[in-house]
Amino acid sequence: MIVSTARAQRRALLVLALTLLVGASRFVTESRAAGAFAVGKCGAYGQAFDYPAEAAARAAALKQCKGACTAVTMKRACAAFAVDMANPCGAHGYAVKPRISSSLNAATKKCYEFGGKECVIRAWACDARG
Repeated sequence: MIVSTARAQRRALLVLALTLLVGASRFVTESRAAGAFAVGKCGAYGQAFDYPAEAAARAAALKQCKGACTAVTMKRACAAFAVDMANPCGAHGYAVKPRISSSLNAATKKCYEFGGKECVIRAWACDARG
């Protein structure tokens, strides 16, 4: 069976177009894969995810957080923030991990390590790949 040159060219163009489309969609997802979490006193927090750059995500998270806050960035990850419900201005913990389950567990564990009695997750966020 002989395939015409025009038909072969159309197939080649279709394969090229699909390859470019897949590559472009991956670039868009990866280019918006930066996030940040800001943590302050008495349960204050701010979050930003799926930003094009870490600096922009950090600024957005700090803008949402009330008072003096510390920001941590996440790139293709998840962050979680836990506070002690018995004393929201007391112990707290936060964590950045590749998966949400890991970050939730680590944040809760940190809260208990710092003296929390009834630690619960106050907030969490994941960026494009977390």
